[in-house]
Amino acid sequence: MGDGVLTVLVVDDSALMRRRIADLLSEAGFRVETAATGEEALARLPVVDPDVVTLDVTMPGMDGLTCLARIMVEHPKPVVMVSALTGAGAEETLEALRLGAVEAVQKPAAGAIGRIGEELVETVRAAASSRPRRVHGLRERLRLARARIAGEDFVAPEELPPAVPPLAASPAAVAAMGGEGVVLIGVSTGGPSTLEDILPLLPAGFPWPVVVAQHMPAAFTATLARRLDELCALRVVEVERATVLAPGMVCIARGSADVELARRGGRLQAVCVPASQDRPWHPNADRLVTSALRLLPADRLVGVLLTGMGNDGAAAMAELHARGGRTIAESEDSAVVFGMPQDLIRRGGAGVVLPSGRIAGQLTRWLMPAGRRVGID
Repeated sequence: MGDGVLTVLVVDDSALMRRRIADLLSEAGFRVETAATGEEALARLPVVDPDVVTLDVTMPGMDGLTCLARIMVEHPKPVVMVSALTGAGAEETLEALRLGAVEAVQKPAAGAIGRIGEELVETVRAAASSRPRRVHGLRERLRLARARIAGEDFVAPEELPPAVPPLAASPAAVAAMGGEGVVLIGVSTGGPSTLEDILPLLPAGFPWPVVVAQHMPAAFTATLARRLDELCALRVVEVERATVLAPGMVCIARGSADVELARRGGRLQAVCVPASQDRPWHPNADRLVTSALRLLPADRLVGVLLTGMGNDGAAAMAELHARGGRTIAESEDSAVVFGMPQDLIRRGGAGVVLPSGRIAGQLTRWLMPAGRRVGID
């Protein structure tokens, strides 16, 4: 409205919940408008023209997913899904994130605002500076994924730009790439759809395991792993117990906890550990990378820092880069929220800056012998 105050449209069929969320956001300095149904929200959207929409996942009549899909097509806005964040609602919430919602946050319960209310305010504020993300190219990504699962040769998208050359890698390091090594990914807000831009494009035979620290509650990560496993040529699992790392696998850290690398019986493993109380984000990317640096030379690690608010992962990946390891920061062009990769770039720790759609191709060029990169070169 021209006065610098951010406007939020709160959509929820519960009058109590609308009032609770509206009070939280108003006290934080937002201008708040409300709608009781998906139909009312769509009608009010062009009139209110909000900076952010908060949207209930479960509503009678037009449900949250249908409303979200219409918003992203008809009047794209940053949308924060408000959910009970239970296992029963994990599928719907992850589908909302895939459809373009910025983030999902827990509904603030009566009298128990505290950290939940703070998280809602922080997320809405971050969403206001994010870019609405339309689902694009999903059909083609699914086709490529199914072709690889069926055993066909991997064919990279035709528009893939030329390779970025390896950075600061000695001939000995390049020759050793086929040995033990790990790709470490840190990601937060906007992560599920961004991971779909990357992991399904890693070909079968990818030589290093991938460990992902995606900031997410515990109720969601098993569902996220299952969904990605359906899309990927690589095997995708949730780290709910000590998991031996092997080529051709992706480990998704269990939500609301942390993950570290450990060596037991001579075998490299991803281990689920209790969340560190002195770190605000979980699973924590800094903690994952720091643990990896204790076990492996930097030239046997690749760090990838993707979309997310805050700075988790930036300090540890900058250290990885300083020791001669390879790092990739997602570029502002594709990041839903540029905070985490931007902090890595500011620290001088980003060896390469790429949009999400080019990251899988770069990882494949770095780590797979030329003769096995079908469709890449």
